[in-house]
Amino acid sequence: MSSSKSGSPGTTGKPAKTAETGAPRRATAAARTEGTARTAAGATAATARTTAPAKKAAARKASVTKTPAEPAKAPAKPESHLAMVRRARRINRELAEVYPYAHPELDFRNPFELLCATVLSAQTTDLRVNQTTPALFAAYPTPEDMAAAVPEEMEELIRPTGFFRAKTKSLLGLSAALRDEFGGEVPGRLDDLVKLPGVGRKTANVVLGNAFGVPGITVDTHFGRLVRRWKWTDEEDPVKVEAVVADIFPKSEWTMLSHRVIFHGRRVCHARKPACGACPIAPLCPSYGEGETDPEKAGKLLKYEMGGQPGQRLSPPADYPGTPAPPLGAG
Repeated sequence: MSSSKSGSPGTTGKPAKTAETGAPRRATAAARTEGTARTAAGATAATARTTAPAKKAAARKASVTKTPAEPAKAPAKPESHLAMVRRARRINRELAEVYPYAHPELDFRNPFELLCATVLSAQTTDLRVNQTTPALFAAYPTPEDMAAAVPEEMEELIRPTGFFRAKTKSLLGLSAALRDEFGGEVPGRLDDLVKLPGVGRKTANVVLGNAFGVPGITVDTHFGRLVRRWKWTDEEDPVKVEAVVADIFPKSEWTMLSHRVIFHGRRVCHARKPACGACPIAPLCPSYGEGETDPEKAGKLLKYEMGGQPGQRLSPPADYPGTPAPPLGAG
């Protein structure tokens, strides 16, 4: 046979693939596959290393958010009316222990003097009234005397109390009414008292409770302010405040409750800077913290006998623990 026919029939002339030739190629492909796998594994590991801290941080944040170190307190349930009444009566009992000497802080010797002094106390202090009334009552000791007064002369006597012209008109009017309609005597009924010029429910209750022993609630600025701070009521109108408080306490407590609340408002629970840190009823007060809570600083805010200062009366009751107020012009 001729040697020129080197390939087998049907071949193209290209060398045939042998086992030896295909093996290196398979090895190379496997190496590439392995390298790719190693690269992918490395990338996965790198991604895991990168994201792990982030996941841990997120987990810590979620843990703090869901489980705070100090759980927030659940909002307090609204106080029921019964609970408020019990708290209000306890406040009254506590104040009775703090101010066993509570009393009207106007000097008077009879119902007429108390009526006139209460009318004069509008828009001024009881102290200034007490410093003014000695001269007034020396000049006009009875309703008949006062009804006959010369207006200009009375105005000069009561000028220190402020609004002296309007107050003179009220005093002259109520004195004439007492002379003409009540035989020169102050009536002991609310309906009669509020008919007198310049006399409202507050003044009438002061006179009834302290000159006649008839229970009454005195809703002055101090009383109204404190009962709202104590959440007994949110009413602003004095008549409505009186009605609400009258439903909380027995009638026998009305007069002394008024004195205790007013005493506390003047001495401790002031309008602008209440002495919360020195308040004896702080645990019962829902408004605690509106004023100074530091005990030492709060102690410096106390007034009158609580702060070692003179009271408002020139002639206080015998059991008053403080010192009498000075007369007008003294000191």
